Amino acid sequence: MNIRVSCVVNGTPVGAEAEPRTLLVDFLRNTLRLTGTHVGCDTSQCGACVVHVNGRAIKSCSMLAAQAEGAEITTIEGLAAKGGAVGRTGLHPMQAAFRAEHGLQCGFCTPGMIMTAVELVTRNPNPSEAEVRAGLEGNLCRCTGYHNIVKAVLTAAAEMRSSRSAASAESAHV
Repeated sequence: MNIRVSCVVNGTPVGAEAEPRTLLVDFLRNTLRLTGTHVGCDTSQCGACVVHVNGRAIKSCSMLAAQAEGAEITTIEGLAAKGGAVGRTGLHPMQAAFRAEHGLQCGFCTPGMIMTAVELVTRNPNPSEAEVRAGLEGNLCRCTGYHNIVKAVLTAAAEMRSSRSAASAESAHV
C-alpha cells in the first residue's frame, strides 16, 4: 500500500504517492522529476545525492521519502532561487564559483558537492582550505584532485560574505 508524502520542495508545496520503502532520492528523481540530484552509490558513501532537508545537507539515498513528510527540501534545481542569483547567470554564488573556477569535471558529483559546500559556508562563512577539504570529505569525485573544487568553495564563500555585507549595509541605510 502506498503512502502520501507531502512536503515543500524548492519553495513549492508538493504531495505525491510513494511506496513506504521509497528513498528520498528516488522520490525526487522519479516521482517529482527533479533529476539534478544524482544516484551514485546507493550506500551514502559518495555524496552525489545531497540535498538540503530543513536547511541541513542530507544524503538523500539514506533517507526514506516518508521521513521527509512536512519537511522543506532544497535540491540543486532550487538553489539559485533560495540563495540569491548572481548577475546574468541566474546561478547561486556557489554554482557560479564552481563554473568560474572549473570546479566541475564530468558534473556527476557536482550537485552534491555544491549542496554540501553551501551548508558548509552557511555554517562557516570564512572557511580555511583545510576546513573546506574536511567539510567535503563525504563527497567523492572520480575526475579531479579537488583543487579546483576547493578553490570554487573559497571563492563562493568570499562572494557570499560580500553579498551579506552589502545587504547588511543596505538595510542599515533604509
